[in-house]
Amino acid sequence: MEHRALREAMIATARKMNTAGLNQGTSGNLSVRVEGGFLLTPTGMEYDALVPEDLVLMRFDGSHEGRRRPSSEWQLHRDLLAARPEAGAVLHAHSMFCTTLACLRRGIPAFHYMISAAGGSDVRCAPYATFGTPELARSALDALEGRKACLLANHGMLALGKDLPGAFKLAVEVETLAAMYWRALQVGEPVLLDGAEMERVIDKFKTYGQQPGPGDEQR
Repeated sequence: MEHRALREAMIATARKMNTAGLNQGTSGNLSVRVEGGFLLTPTGMEYDALVPEDLVLMRFDGSHEGRRRPSSEWQLHRDLLAARPEAGAVLHAHSMFCTTLACLRRGIPAFHYMISAAGGSDVRCAPYATFGTPELARSALDALEGRKACLLANHGMLALGKDLPGAFKLAVEVETLAAMYWRALQVGEPVLLDGAEMERVIDKFKTYGQQPGPGDEQR
């Protein structure tokens, strides 16, 4: 079987989505780019029951291989990976706080500098479109312009990463920010950081968390 280690990593990440509170039940889905296409979680299966053979190999023409049917959101994953060559993985979840804000059709503004982790000065909320449709994919692509994460109105959230751990890490960060923002709204309207400060933070994030490699000069 092709990509066995990657399939096992996807299953482990899918299970982590539930234990981390990003997901409940069989909602949400994961994809990872491979040569000529991408691996995708199957539709309607409990993550605890998945085995590597259950992951679906999708092609960019919409065809697929394997014993299972792909997630109903395969077009969303296909279009995102096709349009964003820097993305190696896509995570979609119905996380509690992101989805709460998405049902209000409210994005996450610059109330905290860590918003920059998602690539810009806010996390947009994409307009509503029916799940599993080309319209949803187009709506998400627009909301993700210049960004690595977005909310989906009345639906959930999306996070892109250069790899599977990166997509998962960003999804956890965005859900944490959504929870903070929701809690702040219970007291009042949070004070937002201005554009100049967000530009400074975004610039600092270009090297945020990066450690020197072997032989690099220590500073």
